[in-house]
Amino acid sequence: MAKNDEKQLRCSFCGKPQEQVKRLIAGPNVYICNECIELCQEIIEEEFVDEFDYEMVDLPKPFSINETLDDYVIQQERAKKALAVVLHNHLEFHL
Repeated sequence: MAKNDEKQLRCSFCGKPQEQVKRLIAGPNVYICNECIELCQEIIEEEFVDEFDYEMVDLPKPFSINETLDDYVIQQERAKKALAVVLHNHLEFHL
């Protein structure tokens, strides 16, 4: 093995050298490239989507969220309404 090959960093998962990837992240005696990280992320997201049943989610309405906020926040009516609507929209978008 040439001296140059010994110093060349490679992804521990796919074996690609540092020059062939955008980013190589180091751990204790191990490296992972951005491409392998993206692949791992896709696998995890697929498993999460399979485990989560989106049809079972019953989103709370802004009015219901506002009522819950009433238990914890005194006055601040405009802020509670705005927060309730924003939270509802956020949940609706992501679920």
